[in-house]
Amino acid sequence: MSFFTKKLGIDLGTANTLVYAPGRGVILNEPSVVAVSEIDNKILAVGLEAKEMIGRTPESIITYRPMKDGVIADYKVTEAMLRYFINKALGKWNFFKPEVIVSVPAGVTSTERRAVIEATIKAGAKKAFIVKEPILAAIGAGVKIEEPGGHMIVDIGGGTIDVAVISLGGIVASTSVKCAGDKMNRAIADAIKRSSNLFVGDKTAEDIKIQIGSALPLEEELIMEIRGRDFISGLPRSVEVRTNEIARAITKELREMVKAIKVVFQDTPPELSADIIQRGIIMTGGSSQLRNLPELIYRRTGVRAHVAKDPFFCVVKGTGIALQHVNIYKRSVISKYR
Repeated sequence: MSFFTKKLGIDLGTANTLVYAPGRGVILNEPSVVAVSEIDNKILAVGLEAKEMIGRTPESIITYRPMKDGVIADYKVTEAMLRYFINKALGKWNFFKPEVIVSVPAGVTSTERRAVIEATIKAGAKKAFIVKEPILAAIGAGVKIEEPGGHMIVDIGGGTIDVAVISLGGIVASTSVKCAGDKMNRAIADAIKRSSNLFVGDKTAEDIKIQIGSALPLEEELIMEIRGRDFISGLPRSVEVRTNEIARAITKELREMVKAIKVVFQDTPPELSADIIQRGIIMTGGSSQLRNLPELIYRRTGVRAHVAKDPFFCVVKGTGIALQHVNIYKRSVISKYR
């Protein structure tokens, strides 16, 4: 039993936190959101329960995301959130202190790395290992990262796009840009505000992106009816939005993402570039599922791109595989702190 309860993998994302336990798979998938009472600075809710409160709280309760652009923005709240997820994952076995692997963006600084480790230890871990997200995404997507061959991973989450070329178990070239799903949501909300004088929240903007969004214009547009608050009258109102309006709204963000991929290509040795052209780009992360994004990348870079199986779960699955084969990956991948 202790085998199951003493090891956990955590994909600590800007938008969602996922927890993996060896032998059990993904056991938790909740939003990285915390609700705090302003009066006594007490944490009222974490995860799904806190997300339900977004935009619906009285002034004395604030809901916010303690992770910003893939790194800790609020240390105390992140620690409390991690404790909640660790305790919930262990359930009645939480008297065992687990060994925990946590994912971090490729561009994380040593200070940010230390903050993640300290928060994890304080939240109840016996040991904390941290691994860069592209490595975990590659492992979770089934890439044999120990081989001497180039693989390009593009991991697009809520806060960051991580682009990395991996060979022989290590990162050869990488970049981490703070432009991903959340920024696309904001761009969509701003576009609707400009075109329809309608104020929509982050959750509605995200629903629009998922249901009708596209990286390229469509001949047969998808249509969605949305509700929001009229800017002039302040009253609720409904409007119809179309795919190509959304595609135009997120052009700038998509350009930044493609630029990140091109930057990494420029830093990649020619032999590895040849491997990537042959194998294609592997895309992971929730935001990689935007319609026609692989096609846009192909048009802009000339290299085929494909979305991995279960892209949303690649990083957390990678933590699970790394936990089960710590000795294989320890040498090149994992930074360990007690």
